[in-house]
Amino acid sequence: MSTESKTNAGLFARAQKVIPGGVNSPVRAFRAVGGTPRFIARAHGAYMVDAEGKRYIDYIGSWGPMILGHGHPAVLEAVKKAADDGFSFGAPTEREIELAEEILSLVPSMEQLRLVSSGTEAAMSALRLARGATGRSHIVKFEGCYHGHADALLVKAGSGLATFGHPTSAGVPPEVVQHTMVLEYNNLAQIEEAFALHGKDIACVMIEPIAGNMNFVRASVPFMTKLRELCTKHGALLVFDEVMTGFRVALGSAQSLYAKLIPGFAPDLSVFGKVIGGGMPLAAFGGKRAVMEQLAPLGPVYQAGTLSGNPVATACGLATLREIRKPGFYEALGAKTKTLVDGLLGAAREAGVPMVGDCEGGMFGFFFADTLPQSYPAVIATDKERFNAFFHAMLESGVYFAPALYEAGFVSAAHSAEDIAATVAAATRCLARR
Repeated sequence: MSTESKTNAGLFARAQKVIPGGVNSPVRAFRAVGGTPRFIARAHGAYMVDAEGKRYIDYIGSWGPMILGHGHPAVLEAVKKAADDGFSFGAPTEREIELAEEILSLVPSMEQLRLVSSGTEAAMSALRLARGATGRSHIVKFEGCYHGHADALLVKAGSGLATFGHPTSAGVPPEVVQHTMVLEYNNLAQIEEAFALHGKDIACVMIEPIAGNMNFVRASVPFMTKLRELCTKHGALLVFDEVMTGFRVALGSAQSLYAKLIPGFAPDLSVFGKVIGGGMPLAAFGGKRAVMEQLAPLGPVYQAGTLSGNPVATACGLATLREIRKPGFYEALGAKTKTLVDGLLGAAREAGVPMVGDCEGGMFGFFFADTLPQSYPAVIATDKERFNAFFHAMLESGVYFAPALYEAGFVSAAHSAEDIAATVAAATRCLARR
């Protein structure tokens, strides 16, 4: 093997010959920001090291799961022990029960859950369950929220208010998304009109409570209050997609934040991934017993998976959840994240560059704009060119942010005060170059 093939550029050239686009998930290709993807050789704590030996402070964290950082000793020990006992059985294990019990103890809106292997699978299954439990076909989602690549969710809005969607991916027939409505995030008028026109036919509303796929945008409290009221009034299910926010923004996940602000608030179904697997392929969906018992083998809604509840993945997830339950974990994590965001915004002010940001727990986002966006159209109106230039300057400085304007960032327990300070110092230098 030539020396050149071990460089990032050489590996990318090899990859493009055998993998479409050279990557196994599109955002990794750096198409949004330009340049060559970094091929990661190893990671430890708050750092990743690429194929050329360059070290980066990692604010992707495998897109969220690595809340403890890479290679946490307790998690490694649990995974190694589980692997010694066997990789997969295709039969139940006690650890599946333990993980389910752990998750349910932290999320009171759920009485039962089912484990699956990916966030896409969990969201797809929750959608099917909502339709099966209600006997209805229509679903509502929001522009800028990503719920995986299931056909019914790969859709964009029509030209009019509360109209049905059109596929955003080749291979998705129009009839598959004919029952999907896509509305604007945080738009009260649109959700009220959607229910006024189609309320009796809506099976569910699916939403990211803090959208992490248009960077970091919160659902406002009035908007979430109205969603809950309309779903209850019309008999639709409110589905929280917490694949990204689950156990990332708080120990009780994003729904616990809304429950503190909205009396009696709870979603009907919840979708989890990322943190609950600790970096392994694992996700879950759950809700009240009466709804979950509509699933096979008890009910008519079919869902299955050979690797669901994989024993190595459940060991990884269980060890992760037990670590984040320790007293003071989220207070420390949230303080680090806020210090980072405040530092970035301070560096931008010093350079005279418009920047806004927000954070919760170990999740954050920033935009080159004057005001925080509240919807996808506002996100895409922010300064993309400045973001791309900043991304590459920070990457060269050894700081790895998400390679796209539309992705949130993540801080882990492994990030030190020195890491945060180094990041802010790099941002100060990079922003001053404008």
